[in-house]
Amino acid sequence: MTGKKLPRGVWVLGLVSMLMDISSEMIHSLLPLFMATSLGMSYLAVGLVEGLAEATALMVKVFSGVLSDYLGRRKALAVLGYALGALSKPVFALAACPSVVLGARLADRVGKGIRGAPRDALVADLTPPELRGAAFGLRQSLDTLGAFWGPLLAVGLMILLAGDFRSIFWLAAIPGLMAVGLLVLGLKEPEQKQPASGRAFLSWKNLQRLDVSYWRVVFIGAALSMARFSEAFLVLRAERSGLELALIPLIMVCMNFVYAICAYPFGWLSDRVSRKLMLTLGVLPLLAADLILAIDGGTLLLLVGVGLWGVHLGLTQGLLASLVAATAPEDLRGTAFGFFNMAGGIAVLTASLTAGWLWDSLGYAWTFYAGALFCCSALLLLTASARR
Repeated sequence: MTGKKLPRGVWVLGLVSMLMDISSEMIHSLLPLFMATSLGMSYLAVGLVEGLAEATALMVKVFSGVLSDYLGRRKALAVLGYALGALSKPVFALAACPSVVLGARLADRVGKGIRGAPRDALVADLTPPELRGAAFGLRQSLDTLGAFWGPLLAVGLMILLAGDFRSIFWLAAIPGLMAVGLLVLGLKEPEQKQPASGRAFLSWKNLQRLDVSYWRVVFIGAALSMARFSEAFLVLRAERSGLELALIPLIMVCMNFVYAICAYPFGWLSDRVSRKLMLTLGVLPLLAADLILAIDGGTLLLLVGVGLWGVHLGLTQGLLASLVAATAPEDLRGTAFGFFNMAGGIAVLTASLTAGWLWDSLGYAWTFYAGALFCCSALLLLTASARR
């Protein structure tokens, strides 16, 4: 490994992400079950809520990213986004109907959307180019450790509190508030360089500076998002396999543990080998996961499929972020991450609605077969892109 150390601010941003993900995943690992059992919602309705929520988060990133470039300051937007996410958590505990759940989910994801692009741009601003793969991989690993501990805490609390969803939702606000405090007190924002042309709020001239190589990354990221619908369907797949209700969040623990241990090593490796090759290879675990999860093969096969889903995420997510940073001008990184995530948001919404409709109409197997088909399409796209 290189002798250079990652900046302290990258570690702070990673720990902030970890705390917020603990908070979020304590809820999200149980929310599909809460919607389907306590509120009696259909799988299509669950897909609609999850798809709208994730799409909202990703599309809001466009505006927060552009605004962070325009202002030349990113930390304040990140703090606002994390604070909104933390304050939305108690609303889940108060929800008595699907519309309130949808409202809380959208508020939570708007917070994620506000903070996402400025945070990713901060990582790029803080890190020299030769360490960016490792930096994004580290932040993703710490973020995913939170997604590992959140469901694990949810399992323990489900057992301790005899399946009381609402009490767990109240407790989930605590690590979220800790994340906001750490960001406010622990991160010093680097000085932004004033571009020679001056800042403009989303001008056509600036958009023209995002060249073909950047838009190719956007298109590839959207294709992968189509192949990977909402993870809520992994939770519902676990429920379908007959697992005890209190143990179902362990499925997300398994996926996020694999994700966490893969993200940094693969990010470090991407600084040294072909990123396009790694991205192409990253689709194969997701393809295998979809085919395995389409089979009713018991708990062992379920765990294998979920683990492969985590390998895919570890291979691709930090890598895509580093590709966005590499192909965008320094003063437009927030805008670049915003448009990248907007395209992914539209894809996630489409994929989740399709997944819910297929599950309700034809059964869960067809949801995962459709995911496998989208994987094959993404592979063809990546192979064609690598030849250019």
